[in-house]
Amino acid sequence: MTYSAAALAGLGAPWVSIEPDHLASALSGRTTADHELIDWLEETSRKLTGLPTEQRQHTIKMMDAHLATVTDLIEGGRHSGTSTKRLHSLAASLSTTCGWYRFDQGRHYAAGKLWTAALHSSHATGDRDFGAGVLSDFAYQSNWLGQPNVSVDQLGHAITGTEHPTARSLLLLRRARAYAALGERSLCYRDLSEAETALSAQPVDAAPNWCSWMSPADLAVDSGQCLLDLGQIDEASAKMREGLSLLPKARDKTRGIFLTYQARGLLQSRDIEHALAVTEEALELARRIGAERCVAQVRDLAPSFKPYRQVAGVDDFIDKLRAA
Repeated sequence: MTYSAAALAGLGAPWVSIEPDHLASALSGRTTADHELIDWLEETSRKLTGLPTEQRQHTIKMMDAHLATVTDLIEGGRHSGTSTKRLHSLAASLSTTCGWYRFDQGRHYAAGKLWTAALHSSHATGDRDFGAGVLSDFAYQSNWLGQPNVSVDQLGHAITGTEHPTARSLLLLRRARAYAALGERSLCYRDLSEAETALSAQPVDAAPNWCSWMSPADLAVDSGQCLLDLGQIDEASAKMREGLSLLPKARDKTRGIFLTYQARGLLQSRDIEHALAVTEEALELARRIGAERCVAQVRDLAPSFKPYRQVAGVDDFIDKLRAA
């Protein structure tokens, strides 16, 4: 277990202020799920989902249990009005996070079930904006699984459901990725331009939590991946370097994915030594954070290295990938 004692203490401290049978009574329907209890559930959820990527792999069972508790309160507890809305919002957020963990493990059906539950919960609260975010997660998954046409359709629906510039930037960027995979050059460029304009806006309200991480780093690297798919290798490499330089250390999973994008571009440029170094870094990151999806993404690069076995280190790396 790599998360710190301080993090565990922070998660456990709120129990002191919760009466021993408070949660059990609410779950059984004997008492109402009051604001104090929901405050504690929300705060614990924030601490769990706020852990760095490397640590969240060790707390997924806690998040699963937390989601089960919230779901049980919704289904069997006594609540109404604001309390009901808060519980559904919490269920939507936790379902999304738990779904992403399954997605990172390559368990796509399980991820879809959780994201479907998140859609239902966001509908129950009337939060169309959050629902748009969940739809965009489905779209990301579709593109990842080689179905960019499905991704385009899903994102078309999602974009109509949100108004915040940061959210729109993310959705447009994801659709640009799908268009690039389809070879739709003009549509891809259109969405990239609109995504950049939206991200540079100065909105009055803060971005929704589900997309608050969206940044110029994401825009730059994903733009680079679009350009790579469209055959513009030099421009793609420049964008990816820019994005990686801007990405904060805490986002290691994203860094690992971005590094594999960069390695693919370097391979196409036949810069084999550099591609090898970048791919080894991506593999190390993927193993450390326990994301099978990222390991598989690195492993997919192995065939591209095989024509360059004469380059020092390539044979050893291919063996390492096979073992991974």
